Amino acid sequence: MLTQPPLVRQGDLPLMVDLYELAMAQAYWSEGMDDTAVFSLFFRELPENRNFVLACGQRSVVSVIESLWFTGEHIERLASLDRFQPEFLDWLRDFRFSGSVHAVAEGTPLFPQEPLLEIEGPIAEVQLLESLVMNYVHLESVLASKAVRLALAAEGRPVIDFGMRRTHGLDAAHRAVRAYRLAGLTGTSNVLAGLDFNMPVYGTMAHSFVQACAGELDAFKVYADLYPGTTLLVDTYDTRSAVRRIISWLQDDPKVSIGGIRLDSGDLAAEAVDCRNMLDEAGLTDIKIMASGGLDEYRIAELLSSGAPIDGFGVGTAIGVSNDEPALELAFKLTEYASLPRMKNSPGKQSFPGPKQIYRRLGPDGCIVQDVVSGRDEVFDGTPLLKPVMKRGRVIEDAMVSLDDQVQNASNAIDTLPKRIRSLAPISEVPVVISDFLKALQRDTLERVRRA
Repeated sequence: MLTQPPLVRQGDLPLMVDLYELAMAQAYWSEGMDDTAVFSLFFRELPENRNFVLACGQRSVVSVIESLWFTGEHIERLASLDRFQPEFLDWLRDFRFSGSVHAVAEGTPLFPQEPLLEIEGPIAEVQLLESLVMNYVHLESVLASKAVRLALAAEGRPVIDFGMRRTHGLDAAHRAVRAYRLAGLTGTSNVLAGLDFNMPVYGTMAHSFVQACAGELDAFKVYADLYPGTTLLVDTYDTRSAVRRIISWLQDDPKVSIGGIRLDSGDLAAEAVDCRNMLDEAGLTDIKIMASGGLDEYRIAELLSSGAPIDGFGVGTAIGVSNDEPALELAFKLTEYASLPRMKNSPGKQSFPGPKQIYRRLGPDGCIVQDVVSGRDEVFDGTPLLKPVMKRGRVIEDAMVSLDDQVQNASNAIDTLPKRIRSLAPISEVPVVISDFLKALQRDTLERVRRA
């Protein structure tokens, strides 16, 4: 018996399903229900502290879908549950997703009822993807939606991810960095993810290094010698005393290269003002001041509005777990099966049937004026956001741009947000309308199922 569960292996992702998905797939299979279905991934309401959701992961997950298949070991493990017929397990053994996916671009700001993606294919095949797709997209979208608020609050100053130690799992810590890069953060302390996602890696020192050395200045000298241009952590004992030591040292040895200091505790605004004044009076105007320690977007905005001379921010827990809004109520709902529209009408969870499109219209200032959620075959003014990224189970190569291009596209999309939506203050309404066709289709579909 395993005493230490291993990390989930990429090859085991076919088993990362909720049991009901396999149970329904077997029921579809046993009843010969193999017609084409359309499932839509969307959210009904914005979290209380979000004015938009930055959709992430919805295109990159198609590469995961393309590579899904059940190995002999997977089939043996499923057989041990004594729930599945041998013939159904044979069907799983031959499983390869054969459908299509439409998705918005990575880093697209979205609002309620707007699909992040739609998956179309034989109903059992699509059903098996539900939890995997939702988990994949949920994580990156939640973290990107937090990160973009930090970037906006910093008003162009660099924001560095320090959150790996408290992120919920190593997989989350790794994939989070991709979301942060799309959201506009400057760098990360996470070495593996920074290398994998081509994001600058940053780090200074922990208090333990200062504590372990004979004296504070000794610690600073070691780091400056090893890492010219380094940023020094100055609040281990007394911030202002540490800065005075640095000034005296640099005046005695002008060849030393220090890029900045980091404040991690106390009254950050007051300390930043005092440190800036001391450094400037000593002629050390090029030394930057970075702040960290329990920061979030509200604290960053407060510091900047007070005039604190802070040049950059490191954010840990708040970003690593999206502490104010850690979940997004994503829904993955059947909207069409066997060419008939389908919908859910539960109280508070009503959905719109049919495959869809989103048309985004910008004003003369380049900002969003209105989004229209429509039927897929409708045409409206504006730019259609949902684009095909997979066809017949294969990724459409031209639809998958490089990560660098995704980052640039996300930056352009964020720039289209009106000022009121970019603000940290909650908005009273979102710029989204549902087309008359979809509203009528919803009424007609509900009447049809009531008569059935």
